Amino acid sequence: MAALATGELTLSERAPTSFQRKAPGGGGSRLAVLPGTRPSVRHGQLLLSSGLPSLDHVLGGGLAVGTLLLIEEDAYGIYSNLLFKHFLAEGIVCGHNLFIASAKEEPADILKELPSPFLNTSVTAMEEEDEAAVQCKQDSQESMKIAWRYQNIPKLEVTQITSSKFGHYFDLSKPLASEHTQNIGWHSFFLPEETTLCPDTNSCDTAAGYSRLLRSIQKVIYQEGFDGSIPQKKQRNILRIGIQSLGSVLWGDDICCNENPQNIHSLTRFLYALRGLLRTSLSACIITIPSHLIQNKAIMERVTNLSDTVVGLESFIDSERETNPLYKDYHGLIHIRQIPRLNSLNCNISNSKDLAFRLKRKLFVIERLHLPPDLSDTVSRTSKQDLAESAKLLSSGCSAMAIGKKHLDF
Repeated sequence: MAALATGELTLSERAPTSFQRKAPGGGGSRLAVLPGTRPSVRHGQLLLSSGLPSLDHVLGGGLAVGTLLLIEEDAYGIYSNLLFKHFLAEGIVCGHNLFIASAKEEPADILKELPSPFLNTSVTAMEEEDEAAVQCKQDSQESMKIAWRYQNIPKLEVTQITSSKFGHYFDLSKPLASEHTQNIGWHSFFLPEETTLCPDTNSCDTAAGYSRLLRSIQKVIYQEGFDGSIPQKKQRNILRIGIQSLGSVLWGDDICCNENPQNIHSLTRFLYALRGLLRTSLSACIITIPSHLIQNKAIMERVTNLSDTVVGLESFIDSERETNPLYKDYHGLIHIRQIPRLNSLNCNISNSKDLAFRLKRKLFVIERLHLPPDLSDTVSRTSKQDLAESAKLLSSGCSAMAIGKKHLDF
């Protein structure tokens, strides 16, 4: 019986079942406990916050460690720069290491302009409730008649109140205090400085600039032990990589100027090599790219295929939608181009199809785009037709609005 018991024990050790009891102290968890991360319930990989809880909710809980987030910049790069700063500020709050690369701004200046975090999420919740109350008062004063079937429907928002352990809210009116950045490890890559350090190479060579950036990232990953080859000095940590306006003219690339650029494969080769580094290290990367300036759309398709998560921003500045009453409460639209399929055949797509963003007094939030109901009889027919034509530009997810004279029957 003892030998049989020993044999059963050996067999159970060799072929454990998928149903295992978790130890009270967390010893049964297979994932390493890292600051600012949590395991995904869907695919079992570690997730980190993008710095916007509303964006984390849309992307299925956050960004997976070892993946690449690509942000398609808006026309003036205002709101994409905010997403870029939120990603880096979240890393500082969580104690992650940073790698900031840019050809336009010095990384030290970017670090000084990061927003300050709210110490308590309830403060943010109270602020949102106050702004919502003010907005409700303004809407009630408008000459708008809401149908009875819309009165009891609550306003759904993508914004979620998360715990302080994962995902934070940031105050855009206050810069990050200097004491928060003193105790973190961060590395920088400024292309003009790298060009002056290596005067023997051509500054206009696109491949040379990308290769220098790749070597700098590879050096930090290997020397700091983020690839697991050598033990890290302190507790295991995450490296957040931020690259600003990659592929622009400032990087020496001509994909934004010519339809047939000279170095047509330089950017895609860099992304291919960078993705390999991310897969084999405890790191995550965010890249902003001026996709609206790229002449050859085939290049943008390759860049999208080499990225894991792709988010596009469409600003209303200097467009017809800026003066359209249909979008008066928003500053732009956000498009989820691509979500990775991690350890599964399908991706975790949110139910929210039509998303918009707006910049409040202190917060940058992403919400579900709400179409106003049919206007009252005091509004002219031409205004109704303009709103109806604008509503047709949206996707099929916002089909709850009565278009023109054809109303929905219940």
